[in-house]
Amino acid sequence: MSKKITTTLENARRLAVAKQHLAGIRPNKPDSDDILRVTRDLGCLQLDPISTVAPSHLIVLWSRLGHFDTTDLDNLLWREKKLFEYWAHQASIVLMEDYPLYHSLMRRHPDVLVRPGSIWRQRIDKFLNANTELRDHILSELRKKGPLLSRQFEDKTRAKRSFGWSSWGDVSRMMFHLFLKGEVMVVGRQGKQKLYGLSENFLPSWVSKKELSAEEVEYLSAQRSLRALGIANSSEISWHFFRNRYPNLKATIKQLVADEKIIPVDITDGPVEKGERYIHSDDVERLEELQSGEWQPRVSLLSPFDNLFCDRARTKHLFNFDYTIEIYTPPSKRKFGYYVLPILCGDKFIGRMDPLMDRKNGKLIIKEVHAEPHAPKDKDISREIRDSVEQLSEFLGAKEVVYSRKVPKFWQSHLH
Repeated sequence: MSKKITTTLENARRLAVAKQHLAGIRPNKPDSDDILRVTRDLGCLQLDPISTVAPSHLIVLWSRLGHFDTTDLDNLLWREKKLFEYWAHQASIVLMEDYPLYHSLMRRHPDVLVRPGSIWRQRIDKFLNANTELRDHILSELRKKGPLLSRQFEDKTRAKRSFGWSSWGDVSRMMFHLFLKGEVMVVGRQGKQKLYGLSENFLPSWVSKKELSAEEVEYLSAQRSLRALGIANSSEISWHFFRNRYPNLKATIKQLVADEKIIPVDITDGPVEKGERYIHSDDVERLEELQSGEWQPRVSLLSPFDNLFCDRARTKHLFNFDYTIEIYTPPSKRKFGYYVLPILCGDKFIGRMDPLMDRKNGKLIIKEVHAEPHAPKDKDISREIRDSVEQLSEFLGAKEVVYSRKVPKFWQSHLH
């Protein structure tokens, strides 16, 4: 194996798309094994409560699997327990087989979340030290009563205090820390409400609690991050999988190169940039297949929180695509819409769509469709976009799709 691999920007994009299960033929009848396979290769499915179309993690899976049975996902989470909720990109669905990696983070909370000595760490320590009684109360209630919702606990302080990005009651704050420490877990849901239980009662008997050092965790998770990305630099690796929790990444990458787990890559026609790029040795063969023309592009609609483009700097560099979530932007200042799904065609982002699922009337409303400056204008692409919308509509249980007039003229042959 050569010391350095060379490839083109196009093939780097295609490898990223292929590694994210967004190329090739989707499974005919996706099942639990397919859900696990996708989650394993992506690393995590970010959770987001906004259901303008559907919860983000469902759209992410649908983009890769097509019409899957959501009860399969529920079974994997709450019955088979092959998946569970924890903090990856942010709040996410992750693999129970990866529990040893998360267990290491749990043991080192809050050090892995907030730098010791920082003002945030001081506030966390102050809160935890002042509320040991509340911690004991929560754990005691769960032990006596079994799984409970946060609001079912008596918040003895009854106070709301500003803490960082939101204002939480003390019970919610303490529950968050107990969750990150692995003492409690999300064991089910009532609607959008999390049902918490003691981890010792929820974890399956087969789960591994192998004690991994911080160095071992970083060595393994950096590889998982790179494999999900295809080709990436250290900054991109750091932003994926265990987001921003790679304190010794420079040394870890050096060791991975020495061990021939990862290999430096030179993108011959890419923009000039700082920092080396790498590919995992297990993915070299896949890259060679792409370079020889083995490529099956398809059109996909992606969640605003999709793993492929959650790193905005990487997305701009690799795909020349700028994406900003405008959910929190005042309506008058939105450029593309409230809950915008990027349209991926092969290895290029060609447009954006702003849909709304009207559940009361069973309609999927396409409020706006925007084309990127260099988007293909042929009718075949218009038809493929329409087919993707129809498939999304079927997955959501909509009876019909309603398009507004805000569609590029060259795509109106099918999007009307």
